[in-house]
Amino acid sequence: MSVLLVGISHRSAPVAVLEKIAITETDRPKLTDKMLASSHVSEAMIVSTCNRIEVYAVVDAFHPALGEIGELLTRHSGLPLPELTKHAYVRYAEAAAEHLFAVASGLDSMVIGEQQILSQIRAAYSASDAQQAAGRTLHELAQHALRVGKRVHSETGIDRAGASVVSVALDRARTVLGPLPGRTALVLGAGAMGGLAVAQLARGGVEKILVVNRTLEKAQRLANTATTMHGVAAEAIEIDRLAEAMAAADVVVTCTGAVGTVVTLADVHRALAAKASSTGTAGARELVICDLGLPRDVDHAVAGLPGVTVIDMETLQRDPLAGAAADDTAAARSIVADELAKYLAGQRMAEVTPTVAALRQMAADVVEAELLRLDSRLPGLESTEREEVARTVRRVVDKLLHAPTVRVKQLASTPGGDSYAEALRELFELKPGAAQAVAAPMEISALQGELADDFTAAHPGDEQGRTA
Repeated sequence: MSVLLVGISHRSAPVAVLEKIAITETDRPKLTDKMLASSHVSEAMIVSTCNRIEVYAVVDAFHPALGEIGELLTRHSGLPLPELTKHAYVRYAEAAAEHLFAVASGLDSMVIGEQQILSQIRAAYSASDAQQAAGRTLHELAQHALRVGKRVHSETGIDRAGASVVSVALDRARTVLGPLPGRTALVLGAGAMGGLAVAQLARGGVEKILVVNRTLEKAQRLANTATTMHGVAAEAIEIDRLAEAMAAADVVVTCTGAVGTVVTLADVHRALAAKASSTGTAGARELVICDLGLPRDVDHAVAGLPGVTVIDMETLQRDPLAGAAADDTAAARSIVADELAKYLAGQRMAEVTPTVAALRQMAADVVEAELLRLDSRLPGLESTEREEVARTVRRVVDKLLHAPTVRVKQLASTPGGDSYAEALRELFELKPGAAQAVAAPMEISALQGELADDFTAAHPGDEQGRTA
């Protein structure tokens, strides 16, 4: 069984495509159930963020599982398979692990080094685990990925600027509005991204934060957090008062995760009219809207209104601030490579364990059979003598098996180490079932020519994407 990754991200697809394939919290368990219903998928985890959708599945056959997952994503998104294929990337076995480690480290994020992805991976694993969709393989992969991400952030300066999609969006907002102190901000959405927006706005020195959410109780909790933890005045507002709240705001950060438009053209028109009325001068106050929702929260037409600047995910994709220093990035990649080697060594050792156990069990069975044979031939043997013979035979067997079993575990941690376990099974005629059919992961090189026929590894300039 190996891990198959099928993904689409900001690196491989435009925002319009990401919007169509976006997977909400409601969608995630349904899609996970459908994947588990496949005869080729035994575990599944979906990482869904504002700029990526990635399916991690433990599969027993590469091509059939890839076809089934592709069909599920096609039905979910409504995109024709050729269109989905054009923007998707595929990773298999160790390439899938390497990709997840890079993602957890913030190396694959729109804003290099952002930390929010760690909580998103943790949430994806928790959702999969709660649904009993994560077994041993995904558990070990996800937990190791989280450790890698934490190590990168603690040992490098990749996030030294505290960069995130929100912070970069607010930097762009400052170029329009000027400094944030004394300003009023509106946060639409009280989820994880909304909490990050509140923290970044408070750090930027805004005077007041208005929190709007479909569920007023959640808005009140986030507003209380803004006041108690960040020391900024905050107020929770019902969503049907959205236009009124926008009229009082200078900057709006919207991140609802809703399927359709939340901020309509009419809402913004009413807000602008109220702004003009309050100042007595038409267009006297600028309004900056940071649309961080996927799909978009804001009607496309809003960007054409005078006095309104819309900063969306497509804009942020082109922002030069979304980078990290070359030295920090190189250090992070070095950590990812080191941790990948450790992870793969551990996986190879885990794969040889059933073979070693089967060999020792076979030896124990032979010893017991010979002791029974001894009893039938020497029925008058004293119990103390029999026990001494049994101990002697077992010591001989243990000593004979000690070196090969220890050595095969050591060799298993090296590249190609699975061949030693196979040799052990062959030499001792261990049945596949006895060794739990330990199967070596498919070699990545064998898939190089085939992957292009199924999905496009669409990360520009990404060598792994061309070979995985």
